Amino acid sequence: MATWQQFSEEAPALAEKIKERFTAAKSHVLATIRRDGSPRVSGSEVDFRERDLLIGSLIGAIKAKDLQRDGRFAIHAASAIDEGGADAKLSGKAVEITDPAEVARLQGDDGEAHVFRLDLTEAVLTWVEGNTIYFDFWEEGQGSKRLARPDNGPVVEVAVG
Repeated sequence: MATWQQFSEEAPALAEKIKERFTAAKSHVLATIRRDGSPRVSGSEVDFRERDLLIGSLIGAIKAKDLQRDGRFAIHAASAIDEGGADAKLSGKAVEITDPAEVARLQGDDGEAHVFRLDLTEAVLTWVEGNTIYFDFWEEGQGSKRLARPDNGPVVEVAVG
C-alpha cells in the first residue's frame, strides 16, 4: 500500500489533479464492506494532512466499524464531469490511527473521533474532451498510464503529455 505522499511522488501530475477534485467539495462517497461482505456507501470528508490522506468518523459509527473489520475502501470525489471537469476515485486500505496522542494531534479541537489513514492501491481520474473519454490511472507497483476511448470506439493507451 502507498501513502498519499508515495503516490504523489510516483505520479505527481495525477495526484495533483485528484487532490483538486477532492478539495473542490466537502463531502464524497465512501464505499466500505459490511459484515456480510456486501458494499455500503456513506458520506465522508477527506483531509490531506502532512504526507497522508485521512478520513474521520464519529466514535462507534457503522462506517468506522466496517473499516475496523475490513479496511478495504473506495472513495469517489464529488463529480464535476458534467461541468467539463473530472471524476476522481481512490481505493485501497484504511488503517486506523490508534495512538491517542497522534489522534488528538490530527483531529485538533474536533472532539473524539476515529481517524483512518487511507493507503492507496489505485487512483483513477476520468474526464471528457470533445468526443473522447480519458482515463488516467495509477496502480500500486504498476505506475500510471492514460487510456482513451474516442467516439465510443475501442479503448487505446495514449502518451501522457
